[in-house]
Amino acid sequence: MNEQELKDRTKQFGLRIMKLVDALPNTTSGRAIGNQLIRSGTSVGANYRSACRGRSKAEFISKLGIVIEEADECGFWLELIMEGSLLSEKQVEPLHKEADELTAIFIASVRTSKSKG
Repeated sequence: MNEQELKDRTKQFGLRIMKLVDALPNTTSGRAIGNQLIRSGTSVGANYRSACRGRSKAEFISKLGIVIEEADECGFWLELIMEGSLLSEKQVEPLHKEADELTAIFIASVRTSKSKG
């Protein structure tokens, strides 16, 4: 997967997160988790774009660390949504899988960048 494809994939992830958050119930927990999820979910793509503009390999690796944290955090909020029965597993699981896949991709990218150097 090249840089542009990953930029597109992380943007689509953010858009899907936005739709899921809009479907959350208007309850105290729905709003609280939704606010956290919207921040972390849209941050994945924004921080990846920032990493791609890094001025050095060290800056790139550092910014990818933020991307990993945000993608992993999304997984946590999505688990709470499913386990707290805020939305059905059918609605949430595809996004949870994508959060896990993105986390794994960025972990591999950091490992590759570090080994090249």
